[in-house]
Amino acid sequence: MWVRDVAVSAPGKVILHGEHAVVLGKVALAVALDLRTFLRLRAGAEGRLSVSLPGVGVRRSWDTAGLQALRGRIAGKARGEEPLPRRKQLDALREFAGIAAGASAPESLATLAFLYMCLAISAKYGDVPSVDILVWSELPTGAGLGSSAAYAVCLAAALLMVCGAISCPLQEGESTARWTEEELTLINSWAFQGERVIHGNPSGVDNAVGTWGGALRYQAGKIAPLKRVPTLRILLTNTKVPRSTKVLVAGVKKKILKFPAIMNPVLDSIDAISQECQSVLEAMPANPSPEHYPVLEEFFDINQHHLNVLGVGHPSLDRLCQVTASHNLHSKLTGAGGGGCGITLLPPDTSPLAVEAAKQDLCACGFECWETKIGAPGVTLHSCSSLSAQVLHALAQS
Repeated sequence: MWVRDVAVSAPGKVILHGEHAVVLGKVALAVALDLRTFLRLRAGAEGRLSVSLPGVGVRRSWDTAGLQALRGRIAGKARGEEPLPRRKQLDALREFAGIAAGASAPESLATLAFLYMCLAISAKYGDVPSVDILVWSELPTGAGLGSSAAYAVCLAAALLMVCGAISCPLQEGESTARWTEEELTLINSWAFQGERVIHGNPSGVDNAVGTWGGALRYQAGKIAPLKRVPTLRILLTNTKVPRSTKVLVAGVKKKILKFPAIMNPVLDSIDAISQECQSVLEAMPANPSPEHYPVLEEFFDINQHHLNVLGVGHPSLDRLCQVTASHNLHSKLTGAGGGGCGITLLPPDTSPLAVEAAKQDLCACGFECWETKIGAPGVTLHSCSSLSAQVLHALAQS
């Protein structure tokens, strides 16, 4: 029986450099964003397992005996650390949860990922006890900020913990704790399975950033953490312009095929920016001073021009860059482009008035804006008493 009332959190992510070029084997840098997803875990009614996701309108509860019966239908022989989600298994879960075949709404995929991870983890490590799980996020969904991965990382950590596969490292009187490297590796591997349920064929970058935090280098399927990463203040701006990553990626490929002698050097330059930026970040102190920023700002400016050359810019992103430039701040798109989000560096000598003025001007364009940090810690266990009033209020919605 689970008796503790604790919370798990995991960060979102942004791509610092390497968008689109990474698809063609170049280096990308992904960094943890200090906008987090929080999961509250507490003892539930005996014989019941419940999950509430107020952000997407999910509130479900199941009889644990019924889940154990269903587990037999989806549990196969584990290969390596964890079984892969297979179509027949997911079809059985859809039928059980009343989710229509092919349903791709966030609430359907979030419920499916929860059921899959719950049953697959309990099949390998022992029954999930009667618990109530409530998840709330500071991250907007569908904005390319790793919201689904942060959800999967929180779920993996919570479910592995209540099954006894990993420890509960939070000691009495502590506000936060983190798991061992071995336990984080297990959390990451299960979070990746949750991401597979949601996305089909993810790269694994988002869940790795959610698990370890900091910054990661990604190239040709290989993920490696940067040695050490400073915490940098940024503005994150969502233009709210919808876009299709698939269409944008196809457009870049088409342009490269049409003008290889022109476009390949652009990709090489983006790759060089990623590698140079990695060297600069690893040489910076934990709390960098203003003189460390000009080179990072130049990288932003050059890469933003390159991304426009690749054809993934958008008038909304041009506007974002113009507005922040009027306040002597440097911005670039992050992710797929064509709208979506942009990031703006905030050097430590930027006055609060300048930041506030930039935010107001961006909001006046119809954009949504957050002042936050990159280089944030990965998945963390919290005592509920240590959480902010806003988070506690959001997690009390059950």
